[in-house]
Amino acid sequence: MYTGPVVEPVGRPSLTSAPRAVKRVAGRRRPSSRESGLIQPFKKTRVPEEIADRLRLLVLDGTYPPGRPLPSERLLAARFGVSRGSIRDAFRMLETIGLLETRHGLGTYPRELTVDRLVAPLASALTYARDLQDELLDIRRMFEPAVARVAATRATDEDLADLRRVLDTQRRKLKHGRPAIVEDTAFHAVLARATHNRVVVRIMETLNDLLVESRTLALKQKGRPERSIEGHEAVVAALGRRDADEAARAMHEHIDQIAQLLSLPASFPSTPARRR
Repeated sequence: MYTGPVVEPVGRPSLTSAPRAVKRVAGRRRPSSRESGLIQPFKKTRVPEEIADRLRLLVLDGTYPPGRPLPSERLLAARFGVSRGSIRDAFRMLETIGLLETRHGLGTYPRELTVDRLVAPLASALTYARDLQDELLDIRRMFEPAVARVAATRATDEDLADLRRVLDTQRRKLKHGRPAIVEDTAFHAVLARATHNRVVVRIMETLNDLLVESRTLALKQKGRPERSIEGHEAVVAALGRRDADEAARAMHEHIDQIAQLLSLPASFPSTPARRR
């Protein structure tokens, strides 16, 4: 029996030398403290989701900027203490929401961040809530009064003119007994634009897409079209006075009226009445 030293085949590193090889690769670029804090071995299940979440944070805060490839799958697998398959799955998740792109032969790169890519995860999540009518109204109660409050301080004369044009069209349609679902939706979109915040505009677009069915149902209720216009008029009047508190209060009451017509509870209290 041969008792001499074991000779490894040419081109195949020995198993015992693998950690040393990984160590040499890891030493090429010393990770930042932020990177070191998020790239650690996992002890939880749902490993790919956890990896994707940590990598997402590193991309969003600029630790991994566009134009520079992420560390290799092998290096990230060694740092996280997981398989390369888990790293690949995490990469796919981030590619799906537009944060990463794979360049064949070059590596995986963070993508330049845009409003759409930042809002895409929210839009994707809300898409699955189409049948959750009460939750969507809760979102409106939290979000739209804040939009009205900001719009009251930022709306230009042109923004106010656009809102009034939408109201005029809504009144004309009501007078002739025609549905004004388009104008009802447009009012909230124009109000969001009056904040001059692109993320707010994109979120409102997503909400409007999801609220078509509930708006159609609500506007069929007796007296609802008239109350819709009254609610919109109250918001615009507050905006014209640059009264942020009143604008937020008017929007909250407008959404609560919708909830009452749809027989949903008013989960959030209205803004307390202001002393006069």
